[in-house]
Amino acid sequence: MNKLNRRLFLVSGLAAGGAVAVPHFAGAAAPAPAAVRDPFNLGVASGDPRPDGMVLWTRLATAPLDIGGGMGTRTVPVEWQVATDEAFGTVVASGTESAVPADGHSVHAEPRGLPAGAEFFYRFRADGFISPVGRTRTAPAPGSTPAALTFAFASCQHFEEGWYHAHRFMAADQPDLILFLGDYMYEKASGSANRVRWYVDFDEVDALGEYRLRYAQIRTDPDIRAAHAVAPWLAVFDDHELKNNWWGVSSDAPAARKQAAFQAFWENMPLPKAMRPVNSAIPLYRRVSWGTLARFHMMDTRQYRWKQPPAGNCAEFTRTDRTLTGAAQEQWLLDGLAAGGSRWDFLGQQVFFAGRDPDGATGTCDGSTDSWEGYRASRQRITQGWVDRAVRNPVVLTGDVHRHWANNLRLNYFDQDSPYVGTELVTSSVTSGGDATETTPPQVPNNPHLYYVGNHRGYVRVRAGSGQLTAEFMKVSSVQQRSGVTNTVRNRFVVLDGEPGVRPA
Repeated sequence: MNKLNRRLFLVSGLAAGGAVAVPHFAGAAAPAPAAVRDPFNLGVASGDPRPDGMVLWTRLATAPLDIGGGMGTRTVPVEWQVATDEAFGTVVASGTESAVPADGHSVHAEPRGLPAGAEFFYRFRADGFISPVGRTRTAPAPGSTPAALTFAFASCQHFEEGWYHAHRFMAADQPDLILFLGDYMYEKASGSANRVRWYVDFDEVDALGEYRLRYAQIRTDPDIRAAHAVAPWLAVFDDHELKNNWWGVSSDAPAARKQAAFQAFWENMPLPKAMRPVNSAIPLYRRVSWGTLARFHMMDTRQYRWKQPPAGNCAEFTRTDRTLTGAAQEQWLLDGLAAGGSRWDFLGQQVFFAGRDPDGATGTCDGSTDSWEGYRASRQRITQGWVDRAVRNPVVLTGDVHRHWANNLRLNYFDQDSPYVGTELVTSSVTSGGDATETTPPQVPNNPHLYYVGNHRGYVRVRAGSGQLTAEFMKVSSVQQRSGVTNTVRNRFVVLDGEPGVRPA
């Protein structure tokens, strides 16, 4: 078995059912008596890489599709190791965490003191079982300039509407980093007649135990376990992790439901302990640097937004005080952009950023109310902000809309001679919407800054270097077929350093 296939075999959890009971765990105390069943059915993950460490994640569940995951009320000690090699011949960090019922028996270990810009392997042990092996890395050292960064980004993966082939292909790519930009799970069943599998809880989820169960069922998929285990993730939520199109602190989603949804999201993502929700709020937005080559501003476009404006109400669409981010996050973003020192500034966020007014007329205001189009003043402040701060290469990364898009950003989308001031790359869905036929949306003819659109499932693969960024829009041939699926580059574009906007590769 070659190295790549062997690694995928290990991290997908297919070897020996995903975890094995063993008598020794190098550098650790003697194992406890073996549990009746393997607790590592949900795999492993890492996230939020820093120059000296990252977050290592697992969640114990001997019975993933039972409320409580089969773990009962026990507090379980979980040992972890980080090594420089896949065989764990050189262990460089280790420790023990407690998996407690209040946190869904999730583990968020945070090793520190590791060398910057290096690859590592990690694993866990609990109840005499050892987890699958994960691959991760630290971010490059501050001030250093790596030659390149490869990452993939994806969003929107309704469990019922397709198989997670995109995750298998992302794992095979072995990127440095994976971004997930929202709708990791869906709060209610699909309305599609072409479902390929079903949630075990058919009702709309609104309680912590139900949210936990839904995440657990998603993690029983071997392809998503492989993608989580192959590289560190930067994850943010959109709306379906709570409720469709929810907005701000005053939305109709009760505080108790928000608290449950945010708690379950944190429990099931490789997020730092400092991001654990407090009551009905979670500190989601944060910044991760990749030396001087790139900086990721991971945003929150749900918790602080105003309510969506009524369709066609131009007075609301154009209000100068409307905000999608809230004042504090907007200032945080602009301050981060002003800091400079980065070749590429990526805004990892959830909803369509570029202007997308269907008829291209200023007086109709009939664009999507849930996207930045419904918050024009907020978008204008941020775009003008990066122009005023002379940000070298602003690139917005987006999910949500179930299509691939490549967009050129302007300050004035109703002036077709307005210069380009940035770039937006939008990923299609992993599964949501199911298999689709290529069509041209009605907004495209009247919005020439919308450079490319592809109606298919997949993800976006990016390579950023000092001179250019290359974005490959990946097309999975089908999400409703279980096998015989292919993954191809549907289109490829480049963004040149210092020259905003996409062009053919």
